[in-house]
Amino acid sequence: MPAHIADAKEAQAFLDAHPEMQFFELVYTGLSGVPRGKRLRRHELMPLYENGRFLPSSLLVTDITGRDVEETGVIWEEGDKDRVGWPVPGRLTMAPWLGDDVAQVPVSIYETDGTAIDLDPRHVLARVIDRFAADGLTPVVACELEFFLLDAARDAAGGVQLARWPVSGKQPTQHDQYSLEEMADAMPFLRELWHACDVIGVPLEGAISEYAPGQLEIALKHHADALRAADDAVLYKRAARGAALKHGCEATFMAKPFAEHAGSGMHMHVSVDDAKGANIFASESEEGAPVLRHAIGGMKALLADSMAVLAPNANSYRRFKTNTYAPVAPAWGVNNRTCAFRVPAGAAQTRHIEHRVAGADAHPALALAVLLAGVHHGVTQKLDPGPPIAGNGYEAGESSERIPTNWFAAVDAFERSALLKAYLGARFVDTYATVKRVEQDRFQSVIPNVDYDWYLRSS
Repeated sequence: MPAHIADAKEAQAFLDAHPEMQFFELVYTGLSGVPRGKRLRRHELMPLYENGRFLPSSLLVTDITGRDVEETGVIWEEGDKDRVGWPVPGRLTMAPWLGDDVAQVPVSIYETDGTAIDLDPRHVLARVIDRFAADGLTPVVACELEFFLLDAARDAAGGVQLARWPVSGKQPTQHDQYSLEEMADAMPFLRELWHACDVIGVPLEGAISEYAPGQLEIALKHHADALRAADDAVLYKRAARGAALKHGCEATFMAKPFAEHAGSGMHMHVSVDDAKGANIFASESEEGAPVLRHAIGGMKALLADSMAVLAPNANSYRRFKTNTYAPVAPAWGVNNRTCAFRVPAGAAQTRHIEHRVAGADAHPALALAVLLAGVHHGVTQKLDPGPPIAGNGYEAGESSERIPTNWFAAVDAFERSALLKAYLGARFVDTYATVKRVEQDRFQSVIPNVDYDWYLRSS
């Protein structure tokens, strides 16, 4: 049995405590960040924990639509052989949005001999965490995810539209940020989501109405277990979608669903503890200890190479626009939300970095992996990030280096990155790049209506 998987006693205890549970969703979240898996019946749960569950290799390399990516060489060349999914410890829970008799458990994928698969995003993140552990360090991380509630029906033109708030039935129209009225209006959905996340062990904090109409943000509590923090973010997104459907709408974490409004980001917060549990970034200085600046230097150095993960889809790159709360330059600042890397205000012992580049559509485990690779690289190499930005970081982006905002160039840079291959694994980097290139080809092969609107009569 591989290390770091759940003990069968966990499953037996759950069955004993919940005789009403009849169905169990096995959940694997692969390269694209889309949860996939199987729904098992009650009698199949113990065999899952005792023997694992065979899953096809093709599940490792699907594109975002679920299609095989044969070009990876992982499918037909190997006869689409089975690998084994093993349950993640401590994550077997009820899934209340799915019904009163349904539970869920996430899995990681291993070879049949128990070797961790280097294409599983959880194992990729674990590989980076091991770098910190070897140096006697522990990264402490948290995620904040923005999202929109959409009407389940499209508008007359086939476009998406904002959902009506559950209480008033009104459709949001204003940039009503931090609105208590909107919080009250969204409360039935929020209660559903908070309850679901309490049940599944995901530590949600408070909610706010974000800048764009109909946009919400809920933060997750920070963890000294980065792998669990990634799992929390994945499971939170799944719960939010399920809770929304119960209220007749859809929760979308798409990076830029509306051209005229701000997009949705995943802001990642990071500090690093030493072997005694003390925050090495702590300092009475607002800029943090020197090692904090080194961490920012590493994040800046790896940012361009990491964009294919932080902004994984074609739509992701529509989010990076000046004055829309999405950064446009790899700048850092103190208490400055116009920068890609922000050192928030707070007490000395809470000093940390907020990484504001990733879209809400990024895979949490992979986004944290590239973030932490940058932190580790910067700390160990003592990289200098340059001076902090004072004032408008968007203006700095107009006159200096900008964040790479081209999907095709981002994948090229990711594939060429020797540093990311060292941190994430060469086969993972090559395979991820292949999957994204195939996605690009498939995306480009679809002719959207805007092509006809612009070019049909003017060409």
